[in-house]
Amino acid sequence: MHVLSVLKRPIITEKSTLLQERNKYVFEVLPGANKPQIREAVERAFEVSVTAVNIVKTPGARRRLRTGRWLMSKPTKKAVVTLAPGDTIQFFEGA
Repeated sequence: MHVLSVLKRPIITEKSTLLQERNKYVFEVLPGANKPQIREAVERAFEVSVTAVNIVKTPGARRRLRTGRWLMSKPTKKAVVTLAPGDTIQFFEGA
């Protein structure tokens, strides 16, 4: 697995923008990624220093269709990355 392919996309929600005030950024990552891989990917991609990585795994949700069949959405894995004081990711700032 390539280092930079660990990050799928940034997650931009109301809650994640509030976390940015505390220097925390949220990314969707590959299901098989671990904390050291996520740390290295963020440090290489955005040239910042990471102090902590927290992972949240959400299971797939069941939905019922009108036909009576059930569908499962895919499980996702999110990483909340805390940066060192003074570091920011310009991608989220709109620059």
